[in-house]
Amino acid sequence: MQQRTLGRTGRVVSAIGLGTWQLGADWGDVSEEDALAVLEASLDAGVTLFDTADVYGDGRSETLIGRFLAARPGHGVTVATKMGRRMPQEPENYSAENFRAWTDRSRRNLGVDTLDLVQLHCPPSEVIDADATYDALDDLVAAGSIAAYGVSVETTAQALAAIARPNVTNVQIILNPFRLKPLDEVLPDAAAAGVAVFARVPLASGLLSGKYTRETEFSADDHRSFNRHGEAFDRGETFSGVDYETGLDAASELTRALPEGVSLPAASLAWIAALPGVTSVIPGARNVRQARANAAAAALLECTDLRGFDAAVHEVYDRLLRADIHPQW
Repeated sequence: MQQRTLGRTGRVVSAIGLGTWQLGADWGDVSEEDALAVLEASLDAGVTLFDTADVYGDGRSETLIGRFLAARPGHGVTVATKMGRRMPQEPENYSAENFRAWTDRSRRNLGVDTLDLVQLHCPPSEVIDADATYDALDDLVAAGSIAAYGVSVETTAQALAAIARPNVTNVQIILNPFRLKPLDEVLPDAAAAGVAVFARVPLASGLLSGKYTRETEFSADDHRSFNRHGEAFDRGETFSGVDYETGLDAASELTRALPEGVSLPAASLAWIAALPGVTSVIPGARNVRQARANAAAAALLECTDLRGFDAAVHEVYDRLLRADIHPQW
């Protein structure tokens, strides 16, 4: 597993990390036993970045991670959590007082004095643009509550605004074969500024797993049922904003461009991780099989020629997706 520098922190994190939204909520039921097994399988495979949030299962994800890591001193894992969605996403709620309360809660959930990395959780643009936001975050660093901070964003414009801030460690943005706009400016600007990039939703909520069909049904408590059109939160967080049936067609075409013996999800993860400027890709996993398969994709970085797949990604995106996706995020 490749380990890469996390911005200006001096830490290193794995090229393939673990997103833990699934261990909290909104992806159907994941038992506590399965959640802990996913964490263990990931760590055993060399994953050293766990990405979570205070709202994943109302703290369930953080609490499980905290319990798991407490039993493994010297684990070497960086936990990147997020804050800012426990209240309506209105600028006035992103106050220094709330920042302190949210980080204190996450510290309790994770069982640590200092949080490794805290990311604002897709806040409004006004919050990303405000000097007061970064003053409050700098105060948390000075107080020892957090070691570093970053911003999770919806749009490339928001990412560029965050990258321009001198103490931002990372930006987290949706990046996958169905979402190519970050390649234009975000990755080059982040690399030039020494800002890490976490690529989230790398498998487009499973569309790039290659296993879904037009007949696939998702449970009622799965965001792939209740947020396809942005009914609950930003539409781009579900299937990367891609129309489901169009995404199936695009995935089918990409499958035909795969190197021999390589699966679509593995190729997608390795392709993202190989992009200059990407620090870590953070796929989620609901079970041990998925966790191991995600981590194993890192091996492709050393031994697989993905140039044909890369060409197919750009051709399919330009033909099927660009007109709808590129202008929005």
